[in-house]
Amino acid sequence: MNNLLNILTPAEAQASALKADYGLDNLGLTNLRKVYWNLPMEALYEEAIFRNEGKLSAWGPLVVNTGKHTARAASDKFVVREPSVEEHVWWGQYNRPYAPDKFHDLFNRVQGYLQGRDVFVQDCYAGADPNYRLPVRIVTELAWHSMFARNMFLTLPSAEAYHRFVPEFTVIAAPGFQSFPQVDGTPSQTVIALSFEHKLCIIGNSGYAGEIKKSIFTIMNYLLPLEGVMTMHCSANQGDQGDVALFFGLSGTGKTTLSADPKRRLIGDDEHGWSDDGVFNFEGGCYAKVIALSPTAEPQIYACTRRFGTILENVIYDPVTRLIDLDDDTRTENTRASYPLEFIENALPEKMGGHPKNIILLTCDASGVMPPIARLTPDQALYHFISGYTAKVGGTEIGLGEEPEITFSACFGGPFMVHHPAYYADLLKRKILRYGVNCWLLNTGWVGGPYGVGKRISIAYTRALLNAALNGDLLDVETFTDPVFGFQVPKHCPGVPDSVLDPASSWVSREAYMKRYRALASRFIDNFKRFEEGASPEVRASGPKI
Repeated sequence: MNNLLNILTPAEAQASALKADYGLDNLGLTNLRKVYWNLPMEALYEEAIFRNEGKLSAWGPLVVNTGKHTARAASDKFVVREPSVEEHVWWGQYNRPYAPDKFHDLFNRVQGYLQGRDVFVQDCYAGADPNYRLPVRIVTELAWHSMFARNMFLTLPSAEAYHRFVPEFTVIAAPGFQSFPQVDGTPSQTVIALSFEHKLCIIGNSGYAGEIKKSIFTIMNYLLPLEGVMTMHCSANQGDQGDVALFFGLSGTGKTTLSADPKRRLIGDDEHGWSDDGVFNFEGGCYAKVIALSPTAEPQIYACTRRFGTILENVIYDPVTRLIDLDDDTRTENTRASYPLEFIENALPEKMGGHPKNIILLTCDASGVMPPIARLTPDQALYHFISGYTAKVGGTEIGLGEEPEITFSACFGGPFMVHHPAYYADLLKRKILRYGVNCWLLNTGWVGGPYGVGKRISIAYTRALLNAALNGDLLDVETFTDPVFGFQVPKHCPGVPDSVLDPASSWVSREAYMKRYRALASRFIDNFKRFEEGASPEVRASGPKI
C-alpha cells in the first residue's frame, strides 16, 4: 500500500513489536513508510480489511481476489544462471535461465518501487525437522499475503526468537510491481525470479499466493537433495500403527482430499522431505482446491472453509449475506483455501512421521484406460515417478480451460524440480529399497471412456481401494497383468465391484479400449525419451509395451 497521507492503520502502533534485529536494510530495502513485523492473524485481518484487500465472509474466513492471475504463471518463472548452481540445475522448460545482470537490475527497480510503501514481514521456517529446516523471510506488499505466509509456513515460538531471527532466504512478493519485457527479457510483465547466490526470490505482478508457497518449495527442492534428503511433491499421513503413506500427484489429483482421512493422522498435504530419520512436512498449513467441495466426501476440508483464519482465494460470496458459494467457478475453477494444518482435527502436531510403508502415485487419467489401482515394482514406480503422467485439471496453471489436458510432469512436480529428474529418482529408489516400501498407482480419473464419454471414478470407490492398499488387503489377492504396462491389477477389492477393477469391461468394446490405451502408451514412450540417458536399464525396461 502506498500510504501517501500517512493514515494511521489498525496495527501501526504494534508494527515493530516483533521486529528482527536483522532488518530489511540488510537487503537494501530502505525508505519504507512502515514495516509491519510478524503480525498475528487477528491484526493482519484488521489490516487487510482496512486496506480493502478482502472481505469477511460468514463464519470468519477472509475472501480475497487474486486479480488477473488466478493460477501459477509457470512460463514467467526464472532461475538466475550463476556459477555456483550452473552444473546442478536442470535447465530448460521449468528452470529458465536468467542473466545475473538482469536480476541485479530487476532487484534495483524492486527496491525503488517499495520506497515510501508499507510492507509486511513474516519470519518463519520451512521444514518441520529441526535438522533440515530453512529460515525464510516473506516480505509482502499485501497484508493478506502475510496472512498466507503465516498460515503456510512454521511460525516461531517466542518474541525472543523473532528478535534473533536471521533469514537464509527471502521472498519479496509485490503484485503491484511489473517487469519490462523489453528490458528484463521476460515474456510478460509478470516475473518470478530466483537467485540461489543472493538467496532471494522476486515475485512481481501476480497476486496469486501459490507463487509464494511454490517458490519456497523450489528452494527446498534444490538445497535438500544435495544433503541426501528426498524432496517430494506429495501429501503424507500416518496410521494408528505408525505406518506412513505418501501420496504423489499434481494439483487436482486428490493429494489433499485422500490424505485428509479421519482414520489416519495428517502429516501434511503437499510438500515433504524424506531423510534417514523419516518423513517431515515443509509447511505449517494446507492450500486446498475447494471448487465443488463436498461436505460429505471431504468433511474436514469443507469445515475449514467456515473458520476464522482461513483465506479463501477467488471464492464467490454474496455481499449481503456473506455466504460463500463453493460451486461457483465464475472467476476460476482453481479456487483455493489456505488454513493452518491444526484446523484438521487429526493432524500430527509434530508434522513428522517415520519411514513410509506405502507410496501412492496418483494420476488423473483423462483417457479412461488405466486401472483404478495397480501394484508396482520399484522400477515401475520409478518409471511412473519420472514420467509424472496425469491430466492438468481446471485452471491450476494459466491457460488451462475446463477440459483436462493430458500432461507429463516429471516427478509429479516438474515446475518445482531444480535438479534433473533422474537425480530425484535415484534418491527415491535407494529409499524404497532400503525401507521395503509398497508402491501403488491410483487412478482418480475417468472410467468407461475418456473425458466427455465416461465419468470420473467415485471417491467412495477410490477411498475403498486406497484403504485396502494401506491395510495390506491387496497384497495377497488374485491379480491380472495389465496388457500394456505390465503392472499387477487386483481382481477383487472389498466394497468395489469387480467390473470397476477391469477398466476395459466398461468400454463399448475392448478393441476401442486397447486402441486408446496403445495411443496413451505411445505418449509415455515419446515423453520418456527425454530421460532415458539418466535412467537405469531396469527403469527404462519398466515402461509400456505396445
